[in-house]
Amino acid sequence: METPIKANSFHNLSSPDGSPSLHVPSPIITRRTRTDSTSARAFSNPQEHGVVKQFSRSKGHGFIQRDSNGETLFVHISDVEGEYVPLPGDKVTYRLCPIPPKFEKFQAVHVEIVNFTPEVHLKWDTPETPEPKE
Repeated sequence: METPIKANSFHNLSSPDGSPSLHVPSPIITRRTRTDSTSARAFSNPQEHGVVKQFSRSKGHGFIQRDSNGETLFVHISDVEGEYVPLPGDKVTYRLCPIPPKFEKFQAVHVEIVNFTPEVHLKWDTPETPEPKE
Protein backbone atom coordinates (compact mmCIF):
# COMPACT_ATOMS: atom_id res chain seq x y z
CA MET A 1 0.00 0.00 0.00
CA GLU A 2 1.33 3.43 -0.94
CA THR A 3 1.76 6.10 1.72
CA PRO A 4 -0.25 9.24 0.92
CA ILE A 5 1.80 12.36 0.31
CA LYS A 6 1.10 15.16 2.76
CA ALA A 7 0.31 18.63 1.48
CA ASN A 8 3.28 20.98 1.48
CA SER A 9 5.74 18.10 1.61
CA PHE A 10 8.53 17.29 -0.82
CA HIS A 11 8.53 14.39 -3.31
CA ASN A 12 11.76 12.41 -3.69
CA LEU A 13 13.14 11.84 -7.17
CA SER A 14 16.12 9.64 -7.83
CA SER A 15 18.83 11.32 -9.81
CA PRO A 16 19.77 9.77 -13.20
CA ASP A 17 23.42 9.51 -12.18
CA GLY A 18 22.60 7.74 -8.90
CA SER A 19 23.44 10.75 -6.73
CA PRO A 20 21.22 11.63 -3.75
CA SER A 21 17.61 12.20 -4.64
CA LEU A 22 16.23 15.60 -5.57
CA HIS A 23 13.12 17.06 -3.95
CA VAL A 24 10.10 18.51 -5.75
CA PRO A 25 7.96 20.77 -3.56
CA SER A 26 4.34 19.79 -3.11
CA PRO A 27 2.21 21.59 -4.02
CA ILE A 28 4.34 23.11 -6.78
CA ILE A 29 4.20 26.91 -6.77
CA THR A 30 4.14 28.28 -10.31
CA ARG A 31 4.31 31.83 -11.61
CA ARG A 32 0.52 31.70 -12.06
CA THR A 33 -0.25 30.52 -8.53
CA ARG A 34 2.32 32.69 -6.72
CA THR A 35 0.88 35.57 -4.72
CA ASP A 36 1.85 39.16 -5.49
CA SER A 37 3.55 39.51 -2.11
CA THR A 38 5.66 36.37 -2.67
CA SER A 39 6.61 37.59 -6.16
CA ALA A 40 7.61 40.98 -4.77
CA ARG A 41 9.68 39.30 -2.06
CA ALA A 42 11.46 37.20 -4.71
CA PHE A 43 12.11 40.17 -6.98
CA SER A 44 13.68 42.10 -4.09
CA ASN A 45 16.25 39.31 -3.56
CA PRO A 46 19.63 39.73 -5.25
CA GLN A 47 20.35 37.94 -8.51
CA GLU A 48 22.35 34.74 -7.96
CA HIS A 49 24.31 32.42 -10.25
CA GLY A 50 24.18 28.66 -10.69
CA VAL A 51 24.29 25.75 -13.11
CA VAL A 52 21.39 23.69 -14.43
CA LYS A 53 21.73 20.25 -12.88
CA GLN A 54 18.69 18.67 -14.52
CA PHE A 55 15.70 19.93 -16.52
CA SER A 56 12.78 17.97 -17.97
CA ARG A 57 10.58 19.88 -20.38
CA SER A 58 7.97 17.09 -20.34
CA LYS A 59 7.77 17.06 -16.53
CA GLY A 60 7.76 20.85 -16.38
CA HIS A 61 10.55 21.35 -13.88
CA GLY A 62 14.23 20.96 -13.14
CA PHE A 63 16.98 21.71 -10.64
CA ILE A 64 19.75 24.30 -10.40
CA GLN A 65 22.90 23.99 -8.32
CA ARG A 66 23.78 27.24 -6.57
CA ASP A 67 27.32 28.58 -7.11
CA SER A 68 27.36 30.11 -3.62
CA ASN A 69 26.91 26.97 -1.52
CA GLY A 70 26.20 24.01 -3.84
CA GLU A 71 22.61 23.67 -2.63
CA THR A 72 20.13 22.29 -5.18
CA LEU A 73 17.10 24.47 -5.99
CA PHE A 74 13.84 23.54 -7.68
CA VAL A 75 12.84 25.51 -10.80
CA HIS A 76 9.41 25.36 -12.47
CA ILE A 77 9.11 25.64 -16.25
CA SER A 78 7.06 28.86 -15.89
CA ASP A 79 10.00 30.58 -14.19
CA VAL A 80 12.45 30.10 -17.08
CA GLU A 81 12.87 33.29 -19.13
CA GLY A 82 14.05 33.40 -22.73
CA GLU A 83 13.40 31.37 -25.85
CA TYR A 84 15.56 28.28 -25.22
CA VAL A 85 14.97 25.15 -23.12
CA PRO A 86 17.71 24.80 -20.46
CA LEU A 87 20.14 21.88 -20.63
CA PRO A 88 22.31 20.39 -17.87
CA GLY A 89 25.49 22.44 -17.58
CA ASP A 90 23.97 25.77 -18.68
CA LYS A 91 25.04 28.65 -16.46
CA VAL A 92 22.07 30.69 -15.25
CA THR A 93 21.11 33.70 -13.18
CA TYR A 94 18.03 33.60 -10.96
CA ARG A 95 16.40 35.01 -7.85
CA LEU A 96 15.35 33.08 -4.77
CA CYS A 97 11.65 32.76 -3.98
CA PRO A 98 10.51 31.39 -0.62
CA ILE A 99 8.20 28.36 -0.81
CA PRO A 100 5.01 28.59 1.29
CA PRO A 101 3.65 27.80 3.81
CA LYS A 102 6.68 28.09 6.13
CA PHE A 103 8.93 30.03 3.73
CA GLU A 104 11.94 28.01 4.99
CA LYS A 105 12.96 26.58 1.59
CA PHE A 106 13.49 28.35 -1.71
CA GLN A 107 12.98 27.81 -5.43
CA ALA A 108 14.64 29.59 -8.33
CA VAL A 109 12.56 32.17 -10.25
CA HIS A 110 13.33 34.66 -13.05
CA VAL A 111 15.82 32.09 -14.42
CA GLU A 112 17.86 33.26 -17.43
CA ILE A 113 20.53 31.28 -19.28
CA VAL A 114 23.72 33.37 -19.43
CA ASN A 115 26.19 30.78 -20.78
CA PHE A 116 24.98 27.90 -22.96
CA THR A 117 26.57 24.45 -23.10
CA PRO A 118 27.89 23.45 -26.55
CA GLU A 119 24.92 21.10 -27.19
CA VAL A 120 22.16 22.27 -29.52
CA HIS A 121 19.44 24.06 -27.56
CA LEU A 122 15.81 23.76 -28.63
CA LYS A 123 13.43 26.68 -28.61
CA TRP A 124 10.25 26.40 -26.54
CA ASP A 125 8.12 26.33 -29.71
CA THR A 126 10.04 23.33 -31.14
CA PRO A 127 7.91 20.15 -30.98
CA GLU A 128 8.92 17.87 -28.15
CA THR A 129 10.62 14.56 -28.82
CA PRO A 130 10.30 11.73 -26.29
CA GLU A 131 12.94 11.95 -23.56
CA PRO A 132 14.96 8.81 -22.75
CA LYS A 133 13.60 6.89 -19.75
CA GLU A 134 15.69 7.21 -16.61
